[in-house]
Amino acid sequence: MHAAVGDRLVVHSAVVGEHEKHGEIIEVRGPEGGPPFLVRFEDGHEALVFPGPDAVVVAAQRGS
Repeated sequence: MHAAVGDRLVVHSAVVGEHEKHGEIIEVRGPEGGPPFLVRFEDGHEALVFPGPDAVVVAAQRGS
């Protein structure tokens, strides 16, 4: 999994009734765009995330 600053991280819930977690990647600490990622979630908290198989990186639209 690779990401860049500004990309979005979506963590799907493995529990019925739980919502997905969405956040913005604000720092990439791994080599060549790999994890861990520092993520600012929608509720404002920040966490260092090592994404698992339930997570997806959505690339930010970048200008030409």
